[in-house]
Order: sequence, then C-alpha cells, then structure tokens
Amino acid sequence: MRIGVPTEIKNHEYRVGLVPASVQELVNNGHEVVVQSGAGLGVDLTDENYAAAGARIAATADEVFAWADMIVKVKEPLAEERKKLRKGQILFTYLHLAPDPAQTKDLVDSGAICIAYETVTAANGSLPLLTPMSEVAGRLAPQVGAHALEKAQGGRGVLLGGVPGVSAAEVVVLGGGVSGTHATTIAVGMGAKVTVVDRSADALKRLASQFGTSISTVFSTQAAIEELVRRADLLIGTVLIPGAAAPKLVTREMVKSMKPGSVIVDVAIDQGGCVETSRATTHAEPTYVVDDVVHYCVANMPGAVARTSTFALNNVTLPFTLALANKGWKKALADDAHLRNGLNVCEGQVTCEPVAQAQGLSFVSAESVIGL
Repeated sequence: MRIGVPTEIKNHEYRVGLVPASVQELVNNGHEVVVQSGAGLGVDLTDENYAAAGARIAATADEVFAWADMIVKVKEPLAEERKKLRKGQILFTYLHLAPDPAQTKDLVDSGAICIAYETVTAANGSLPLLTPMSEVAGRLAPQVGAHALEKAQGGRGVLLGGVPGVSAAEVVVLGGGVSGTHATTIAVGMGAKVTVVDRSADALKRLASQFGTSISTVFSTQAAIEELVRRADLLIGTVLIPGAAAPKLVTREMVKSMKPGSVIVDVAIDQGGCVETSRATTHAEPTYVVDDVVHYCVANMPGAVARTSTFALNNVTLPFTLALANKGWKKALADDAHLRNGLNVCEGQVTCEPVAQAQGLSFVSAESVIGL
C-alpha cells in the first residue's frame, strides 16, 4: 500500500502522523511511504531522517494526497485538505466529527474511508488511540490554567499552590476519566485544593484510592456542579462521551456566578466543549473572556508539546496503521471489531452512530458497509 504523511496545517500544530521508526516498520512490511518535506520539523525530525527510514520526500501536500492510498495524519483535515481526498482513499487520523457538520459533509462527499483515532476501542472499553493525548491534555490543563490565573493574563492573580500563610487555589475537575485523572495528578502536585466530580461511583472510588485525602470527590449532580463552579479559581472540564458531542454541564448562568478572573480550561472542546460559553481557540490566541471569566479552549492542546505527543501517539497507532496497510481496510476492519469502531464515514455514508445522532443524519453500521 502507498501511505502518505502530509504536513499538519492547523494553527500551531507541530505533530506529525508518522515518525521515522514507524515509516521503517511500514517499509519493512513491503509498503511505500511518502512524507511531505518538512512534515517532521516541528518535532525535530528532518527529511533526512525520513529518507533514511525508507520514505520518499514529496514537495507538496497535493503530491502526497494524489499519490497515497492511505493518508495518516494527526488532526482532522481542514477544508483545503478535505478537497484533496478522493473516493476509496483511506484517511486515518483524529476527526472529532460530532460538533463539526461541515467536516462531516465534506468527508461524506469525498467518498473516502475515514477512520477516527478517537473512536477505536479496546477490549476493556477504553479508547487506546485517544488515551495518550488525553493524558497529555490532562497534564497540560493545570499548567495552562495556572498561567491564565496570572494577573497579567487576565486572571485573578492567584498562585495555584499558594504559599505558607496564603491559601492555595481551588481547582475543580469535571470528569474522573483519563484526562481528569492526569489533570488531578498535576494539580495536586502543584499544591492546589482539588475537587473531582464524576457520576461514576467506581471512578470516584478509584480516585479516592489513588489520591487519598489529597483531593475531595463529589458525585455529579447539577446542584453540586453549581456550588463547585461558584467556588472554583480554576475549572477543568474533561467529560467525554465517545464519538458524541460533550454534554454542556456548565451553563452560562453558572459561568456568571464564578469569581472575576477565575479560569476555565475546557479540555473537552474537541467534542464541542462541556461549558456553554466555550468556543474553540488556537495556540496563537488561546484565551478569551466571558463574564470576567478567562476561557482556555485550545482544540489541539497536545500540539503544545508536539514531540512528546507525536511519539506517544505513534506508539499506539502503528499496530493499526500496519493492519490497515497489510490487510486492506475491509479485511482489517472485519478482523478487528475494535478498529471497526473507528470507522466514522465510509464511501459517502456516516458509520458512527453518535455522529449521526448529533447531526441528524442517517446512519449505516460499519458491519453492513463491509458485508459482515
């Protein structure tokens, strides 16, 4: 199979779909790989590194898209990239389609086979291709939140961990999953007062066992969220429903009740955000203010630590990339129900039910598409 890796063009996105070691694995399996010139420079990987691994270097994205049977990326294709997709071509990347009807329409119209990292599953019910980026985003959230709390950044002027004689900041984490757990780890390490909210009793027990008395855990109800949001210096939203739009747990009225200069970091923004006042931002302009509350809603947070993120992502995507290349997409999906769950759009049809429900579109199961 011919596999193409274009340079990412989303604002301040430095990650790359394949690292040289992954390229070498694909070449050793008999495949051809073309990498756009400069695609890896954001993570200190040169064209020479890729050539040494067996890749051919292409000058433009047009050449990569036109040549490749499968495109391997990191972020969802932007409009100009979606125009380059063609019928029967495989796209393997993050998509986050539920809150993005324009992208969904373009992918449907392209006729491509679009497999989303974030909906591939594992036997234990986890999302193995989303997990490393959720870990990174979770760990970044207290870090960027602490910066946004600085007075010069529009925040309250509160140090997350406080100092002797002065209270630490109150951090509220909505969601005790992968991102929430990692956000809690860093916030506790920075000395903050941390409360984690979740509706899963098992998740709350796990968090209590892991962090002990370093945190408080609260069962999620609207009344509890209203009270905690009002008290928070830093609110970190990490709730996730796989493939679906994030639920709006924090209303505009709740945001109005927050202390002036408090900060919201909405990690769930890739799926539309869990705060009613959230809208996607970029690393170039990461924050905005609503009702005196600073909002940080960067839709590709892990891109800030691109090298760590790229290698962590490749560690988990490579086996699936190899399966798609070695077997072809139909057999690979037929053989692996977990990879099959990643199929979001296929040859003009939406094959991810939460995406179809979010956008009021017709849904066709992946099984029926591949003839199972």
